[in-house]
Amino acid sequence: MRGDWQARLDLRFWPSSAASGPRTLLARSHEGPLRVQKALYPEGDELCHVLLVHPPGGIAGGDRLAISATVERGAQGFITTPGAGKWYRANGREAGQQVRLAVAGDLEWLPQEAIVYDAASVRSSLRIDLAPGARCLGWDIVALGRQAAGERFATGCFGQTIELWRDGQPAWIELTRLAGGDELLASPVGLDGAHVFGCFWACGQTWSDAALEALRERLAAEPATRALALTRLADDLLVARLRGSRTEAVRAALEALWLAVREPVLGRAPQRPRIWAT
Repeated sequence: MRGDWQARLDLRFWPSSAASGPRTLLARSHEGPLRVQKALYPEGDELCHVLLVHPPGGIAGGDRLAISATVERGAQGFITTPGAGKWYRANGREAGQQVRLAVAGDLEWLPQEAIVYDAASVRSSLRIDLAPGARCLGWDIVALGRQAAGERFATGCFGQTIELWRDGQPAWIELTRLAGGDELLASPVGLDGAHVFGCFWACGQTWSDAALEALRERLAAEPATRALALTRLADDLLVARLRGSRTEAVRAALEALWLAVREPVLGRAPQRPRIWAT
């Protein structure tokens, strides 16, 4: 029988100047089954793309994963995953994942969706610490149960915390606690029967009233993004939320929002990574 996985991955993005121009370099260390394949530069040397890989394919009861990434001033990082993450049946033991992102440069944190199996016991946390002048785009997508296989999230529990801190002060904290079969899964003030939910954040670009209204009108005009709820929590912090019955629809909506704000926030043209098409 497989033992509990205890895994750690630490990444550091740092800037380097060369005759050919600026480049973001990657340093890494790991213990256990967490790693990255290699540094990729599909959009040029300034932006380093990383594929975060968990070879076991899922997180089971008793597993503990810890991921950290530091983006130094002047560096630009992009982190995603090659496929959906999976939280397996707990077998009476809690599984956990802790992510810590310290950003002084630019970071895009865009993992593919997490699928929470029935009877999983999950404790997940994500904390982002932004230094003055840092910019960050990111999302989190969760699917409760494997609906395509006829599985509901009837037992177990899902606990998640997302925190964004700026200059040592909390700017946004999202707390989710859901039990399998909970009334909130069907309640209009909860998921209203949907089993997929996601959130998106964009920090680093000041949004005027006119710019925010134009973005909302653009999203409302597209069927894929019409159901997004977009909130400005600070002049330069946008948060969006969405729930749905299909992972593909929620993912498509958040992708469309990311593509819409990428250039205003980071000055980068909209461009999907190839791995998302495989």
